[in-house]
Amino acid sequence: MVVNSAQALADRYVDFAWYQARGQSDAHEELAARIGHDPEFCDHLARSLPAGNKQQPKLLFAAVRYLDGPYAEHGPRGDAAYRGWREWTLRHWEQVRAVVMRRLTQTNEPARCAALLPLLARLPQPLALLEVGASAGLCLYPDRYRYRYDDRPEFGAPDSAAVLPCRTGPGTPVPDRVPDIAWRAGIDLNPLDPADPDDVRWLEALVWPGATDERVRRQRAAIEAVRSAPRPRIVRGDLIDALPALAAEAPPGATLVVFHTSVLTYLPPARRAEFARLVRTVLRERDRPGHWVSNEHRSVLPWITTPRPARPLEVTELLLTLALDERAVALTGQHGQSVQWL
Repeated sequence: MVVNSAQALADRYVDFAWYQARGQSDAHEELAARIGHDPEFCDHLARSLPAGNKQQPKLLFAAVRYLDGPYAEHGPRGDAAYRGWREWTLRHWEQVRAVVMRRLTQTNEPARCAALLPLLARLPQPLALLEVGASAGLCLYPDRYRYRYDDRPEFGAPDSAAVLPCRTGPGTPVPDRVPDIAWRAGIDLNPLDPADPDDVRWLEALVWPGATDERVRRQRAAIEAVRSAPRPRIVRGDLIDALPALAAEAPPGATLVVFHTSVLTYLPPARRAEFARLVRTVLRERDRPGHWVSNEHRSVLPWITTPRPARPLEVTELLLTLALDERAVALTGQHGQSVQWL
């Protein structure tokens, strides 16, 4: 049950600052921590927004940035800056709330392809990619980008301006070519169009302050790289309701790969378990073997055991577990910046 109270919301913001933003975005960390210790503002949020995903820090911060609020670039620093951010947000609350209610957290970080590629390259080719929570579909084009793992030579699409850097741990099977994609499709509650300037503006608002310029440049380069490609079929709908019919459209001669990154975290545990049962059924009923590739925090699919490496590339609590058919194979950075084989 979701508890809609100011104290529960304050705890949520403090937890976000400590467990998610720390080490990833100083601006997000400070802003979330200050809100978590502001009972009056938390009471306003609890009364103004529906309980659940509409109260999440990332969505509120992105809405303010989308509207060119004072947090648009660097975020508040110090008491005076926070008061300015707070005052602006309350003064424009009807606009902020309208964006929060209309939009979803749909980060579409193309660099996640770099974390997925070592696994995708090892599967029987060609692949039929079906992404759950596809957003604008940028992660459905791993063959349209260039990759740079550590200090190895770049490889990938020859003319692509989108270069995705990634650090690797010992034993990571770094590929030297992009996968062969025969078919690509996705599911999203509210698909975004990379050709729509307003949708692109929302995608950029979702990028966390910190390495903002680099990530925004990379996102723009990825959008340019896929602009001339045929648009994948992205179905508007619920991931459980839409999955069976869309999976049935995959060509029989390709290996179906149902994949997702930081998506199931937005579902309650019962729906995650229901989704897991459905994916198993969908893959089992295909004539040719298919695979489920999940990239979520270890708390989201707790039955997938995630070993801790002796020397992780990053703080282990912040890493995602990359799993193939419910077996952990690697730990990855939240935004594809690292992959460490297990």
